[in-house]
Amino acid sequence: MNFLPPRPPAPGRPKDPEKRAAILEAAMALFPARGYDGVSMDAIAQQAGVSKLTVYSHFADKESLFSAAVTECCEQQLPHRVFEPAGELPVHEALIAIAQGFMDLIMDERAVTLHRMMIAQAGQNSRLTEIFFAAGPRRTLQDMETFLRQANADGSLRVPKPDHAAEHFFCLVKGIRHMRVLVGLCPIPDSEERKAHIDEVVELFVRAYRPSERQQVSSRAKPLMPARDRRLRP
Repeated sequence: MNFLPPRPPAPGRPKDPEKRAAILEAAMALFPARGYDGVSMDAIAQQAGVSKLTVYSHFADKESLFSAAVTECCEQQLPHRVFEPAGELPVHEALIAIAQGFMDLIMDERAVTLHRMMIAQAGQNSRLTEIFFAAGPRRTLQDMETFLRQANADGSLRVPKPDHAAEHFFCLVKGIRHMRVLVGLCPIPDSEERKAHIDEVVELFVRAYRPSERQQVSSRAKPLMPARDRRLRP
């Protein structure tokens, strides 16, 4: 069964964005620390410094709060705007920015703990795993696929299957180091290690999908798109 996002709340008093942010911060701290079943809406309210009624005024139930917390965690480290580079940013630099954001996300202490929690939940709560995948990994893959389709459109890259290439890109960025971190075999890599790995991955990815000279000439011969639609250049 596919996860369906909760219906929007009925119109009422305007919601306080600061309280919503506090609730999400509490959720992002408690769910990884205590596990999904170990967290109650009362505990979220106490951690956020609000009433339980306030929590329910923002989130219909614990599932919708968990989903929003996963999405917020992703948005903080890998915001949607990273996949929509402004101006004439070279595709190589755009990919570096995406890879850096993704690496920061998957190596964040909260994300590592949450990932371990989801692995422990495997086979026990299929609905929870579907909520997690829809709110986090699926969203990121869809954003990357859209980015690659745009790169195809403007001739920066030639990607026959953007959906597959999106998966390949993130798997390359994760590498074997992420698994080693998850199982406790090594510490989270520092900034220098991350940069060296990302540079290698992006160079490999661009080399695999760089247009041939003939394709580049063909792309330059096409009518130019309006400036607002041009996102990337090789």
